[in-house]
Amino acid sequence: MIEIKNVTKKYGNKIALDDVSFTVNDGDIFAFIGHNGAGKTTLIKSIVGIHDFDDGDILIDGISIKDNPIECKKIMAFVPDNPETYEHMRAIDFINFICDMYDIDTKTREENIKKYSKIFDMEDKLGDTIDSYSHGMKQKIVLISALAHNPKILIMDEPFVGLDPKAVFDIKEILNEMVKEGKIVFYSTHILDVAEKLCSRVAIIKNGKLIKSGSMKEIKGDKSLENVFMELEG
Repeated sequence: MIEIKNVTKKYGNKIALDDVSFTVNDGDIFAFIGHNGAGKTTLIKSIVGIHDFDDGDILIDGISIKDNPIECKKIMAFVPDNPETYEHMRAIDFINFICDMYDIDTKTREENIKKYSKIFDMEDKLGDTIDSYSHGMKQKIVLISALAHNPKILIMDEPFVGLDPKAVFDIKEILNEMVKEGKIVFYSTHILDVAEKLCSRVAIIKNGKLIKSGSMKEIKGDKSLENVFMELEG
């Protein structure tokens, strides 16, 4: 479970997050939506321990990210909107580097690297250096490295950007498998039709304030998520 409790984050006089509270339960695929600059990435980076925040708390399975960041990070994986890697490394070395940080045993990592590199059609490219890749290929490597250590919680910021249609289909299948196992998927997106079909719950943020949160059915009613979002945006 992820519990966001009255989180406030300021950049000087600007309030990026204004007393934000909601809960993400085990087994949720949770969409976090809002316009550019609404506070999505700020909150995501607060959840994964990259950004500090001024007030409130974020609990990961009951553990505060402020008080015990390492314990929280052990069960999470983060896929940023821009694939951040060490580009001079071979892809396989980068993935193993991530697995080393999570202390993943050889058998588990080999099985997962083989599984996900096959799904994303990257098996024959893992020996290449990352700087030779396209944006979409780099995104696939970040996804493989995130999934290789079997995270209980997967946090993603605009995960579908730069991916080809097959990769988008494949990642949606993977996310559905994860939540069937009781894991959490939490991601921000601007692709509202995908979020509407894929996600069980949704939160909408505007200018740092949470304006709607609940089940997808509750939030959209008889309308499309896109129509609800545009109405709330005014």
